[in-house]
Amino acid sequence: MRTTTRKRSRTWRLAAAVAASALVLAACNGDDDVVVDDDVVDDEAAADDQAFLTMATGSTGGTYFPLGGAMAGVWNDNLDNVRVNTQSSGASVENLRLLDGGEVDMILAVNGVADTAAAGTGEFDGTPLDFVTIANIYGEVTQIVATADSGITEIADLAGARVALGPPGSGTEVIARTILEAEGIDPDTDITPFNDTFGEAADGLRDGRLDAAFAILALPAGSIEEVATSVDITLVSIPPDLMATLLGDDPTLSELTIEAGTYSGQDNDAVTVTNWAPLYAPRDLADDIVYDLTRVLFEETESIANAVAVGNQIQLDTALDGNTIDVHPGAQRFYDEQ
Repeated sequence: MRTTTRKRSRTWRLAAAVAASALVLAACNGDDDVVVDDDVVDDEAAADDQAFLTMATGSTGGTYFPLGGAMAGVWNDNLDNVRVNTQSSGASVENLRLLDGGEVDMILAVNGVADTAAAGTGEFDGTPLDFVTIANIYGEVTQIVATADSGITEIADLAGARVALGPPGSGTEVIARTILEAEGIDPDTDITPFNDTFGEAADGLRDGRLDAAFAILALPAGSIEEVATSVDITLVSIPPDLMATLLGDDPTLSELTIEAGTYSGQDNDAVTVTNWAPLYAPRDLADDIVYDLTRVLFEETESIANAVAVGNQIQLDTALDGNTIDVHPGAQRFYDEQ
């Protein structure tokens, strides 16, 4: 296991430490009449036991950002010993690096990208990262959206087109490049690439700046439906030979059919690939805290789903499907009890 130096963002005893420093300072100043309020001491003791965690999500136009906010909300509402804040990010690749650098305590990331990070391949060539799994959250569906006016109906047609690949370092960019390269299209020279978030790409599809865009989003994606109600779109399918290559190269991928009618004006089925989006953490995150996070995650699925529809995919029977990463001991304890 590779050892990293972490700058843990969680603040275990900040309030108590500040209070203790104040008392020491008063004593050093010769104040013999320092009075300690018992209620303050109780509050400080509670703060002393509280963990402050940061979770990296994704771009504000994607699924990770609102989903992460909904998850943090149920944790904060149901746990006294934990406070979770979220931050937007470039998603999977950036999140894994933030986690490895100790800048955040939990992340959402595509399991295929996480697999390459643990192996030290792909974007992480030569630098394997060490982290663990808490749970699968929802199925990530790679969706390739083209405007009907572009004439793009299959992957090969993307050559020469203006294509949004996703933010730099995101799982969307990784899978987009993988699909294009497997088709024999160089994403740097054979297309005009854009590193837009899907929110930006949606505007580009509507105003004619883009011909197509890759997105990793849950089904159905509201942002794609918004595009479909503004302009005619085509969902681009992955052909059988290319699908066989992709599945053979990456065991974390699965084939999925997006049925006709999923989006306005979508007359045909579209065949694509899907991953899981798990919640990951460092190995040194306390077992009891992870146990509580995992327990509440599954107990409050309905509350999460009320805020973000994909929350209904947080299910015990799929919690570790397709997982290739070690499970955190705190999460494993919860699963063993179930």
